[in-house]
Amino acid sequence: MADETSIFIGASRKPDDSYQRAEELLLQYGNRHGLVTGATGTGKTVTLQILAEGFSNAGVPVFCADIKGDLSGIAMMGTAQDFLVKRAEQVKLDPYDFQEFPVIFWDLFGEQGHPIRATISEMGPLLLSRLMNLTEAQEGIMNIAFRIADEDGLLLLDLKDLQALLANIAGRADEISARYGNVTKPSVGAIQRTLLVLEQQGAANFFGEPALRISDIMRTTRDGRGAISVLAADKLMMNPRLYATFLLWLMSELFEELPEVGDPDKPKLVFFFDEAHLLFDEAPKVLIDRVEQVVRLIRSKGVGVYFVTQNPLDIPEKVLAQLGNRVQHALRAYTPREQQAVRTAAETFRPNPDFDCSTAITQLGTGEALVSTLEAKGIPSMVQRTLIRPPSSRLGPIAPTERHKLIQESPVVGQYDQVIDRESAFELLQKKAKDAADAEAQQADTGRSRWTIPGFGNDDPEPQSGGRRAPAPRPSNRQTVAEAAIKSVVRSVGSSVGRAIVRGILGSLARGR
Repeated sequence: MADETSIFIGASRKPDDSYQRAEELLLQYGNRHGLVTGATGTGKTVTLQILAEGFSNAGVPVFCADIKGDLSGIAMMGTAQDFLVKRAEQVKLDPYDFQEFPVIFWDLFGEQGHPIRATISEMGPLLLSRLMNLTEAQEGIMNIAFRIADEDGLLLLDLKDLQALLANIAGRADEISARYGNVTKPSVGAIQRTLLVLEQQGAANFFGEPALRISDIMRTTRDGRGAISVLAADKLMMNPRLYATFLLWLMSELFEELPEVGDPDKPKLVFFFDEAHLLFDEAPKVLIDRVEQVVRLIRSKGVGVYFVTQNPLDIPEKVLAQLGNRVQHALRAYTPREQQAVRTAAETFRPNPDFDCSTAITQLGTGEALVSTLEAKGIPSMVQRTLIRPPSSRLGPIAPTERHKLIQESPVVGQYDQVIDRESAFELLQKKAKDAADAEAQQADTGRSRWTIPGFGNDDPEPQSGGRRAPAPRPSNRQTVAEAAIKSVVRSVGSSVGRAIVRGILGSLARGR
């Protein structure tokens, strides 16, 4: 049975079909990452739930996504049901205690949990380009935009900051092209249109301040249990690219902010990435390389990353090779690709002479899985056909009233609810444009105030240069303002005396020229 050094997963089946051997995940290898796979309805969510419970009881904070809302029940105490009690007896779980776990609900849209935000600068040009599905040329412009923001001291916090910067770049396209390479207005316009689509899809709620503090998803309670952060992802799944980009950003932030700890006795944080295939669908090689790098190196930060997906083929080989703890639920093998997935899954396990792994994968029942975890010295255990233990918390979703109550009692209540909009690129560029417009208007006003009637005073003195007078300007065929005004007077004066006076003035002007 599991103790303070391990998590009890279930009991493996012996050749005579009895369940006796306890299958455990050693906490000291919890940061060696893991994989939970299986077809829909085979029990992946329950496996995720019992792993999250085990880590929490061991004092390890957990972050996981709740795709269908079923995982929210982990916040409420479970109840004795016949099939749960029977399962506990089968796997020799004695005593079978029910618990409620410390849960913090999060939601990028701020509807079913505390809002989660990140700034544009934190996201960076690579992840933004992935989120927006930009072409190579457009990604280059995005990198230029971030470079200009750094050079000009412009904070990029929310979408309007990036939109203002792109508009500024479009207006200075020729100047910027000479410094950084070709920047075309059509390419900038295409990025701006994509930003508009993101804004309409709700991404504007995600970008801004206050940004999520990593410490708030790494909390422990007074009784020493790790807090379980549950991200409401049912609505987020309508924009799967935003979902995948957010989780990759979070992994990157953990990697950059957490100190090196080597191999601790237990993880500092465990991160469950449900529907993991969304991270890699149509992802460019540079992004896959980034994921592989983060997964490989974040282990030394004490963070365990567990991918949850239907098919092991969803995970690139370089990433798959980093996943030491594996739980494989049933797979179907109706199509050639599914048959290949079964073979791939079977080949990744350390063989067990008691059964054929490929055959067993297609015969597993609901709540049953092939399990292989890291044993002493980090060696994978021989794969075992395992009946997964029942959870201690509630199975299924909680009611909206229960969720609301938990949100109001959360340790982070009030910290992220109000948006902060401080001076950033949008305001600075607006101010700069206004100052430029005011200066231009002032210059125009100054030029108009210097128009005078020749011979009637207020003429600027002629500039002196070496005692010689400057050459007179060439005569123009266009009438001056003074001439136009005087001709208007001629038309308006009806008396012969007035006409004579005007003729005299015009004559004197002609002689003066």
